[in-house]
Amino acid sequence: MLGIKIYTWIFGRCVGTDPFGNRYYTSTRTPRRRWVLYKGEAQASKVPAEWHGWLHHVMDEVPSDFIRKPWQKSHLPN
Repeated sequence: MLGIKIYTWIFGRCVGTDPFGNRYYTSTRTPRRRWVLYKGEAQASKVPAEWHGWLHHVMDEVPSDFIRKPWQKSHLPN
């Protein structure tokens, strides 16, 4: 855990946060590398769908003010 925090401090650039307090980063050296630092316990189900798409290079734009349809439920982690 300490290693990723040092790497993030040196080479990471914070691009955003989600409502759960998770912080998302991209590398300043290689723009293809993206990662998340979880707030609290590291569990993949804490990542909302819009950020999951960004982490897995489905979307190039950083999610901002994601507007849900009236029929969509908000994300709940396991």
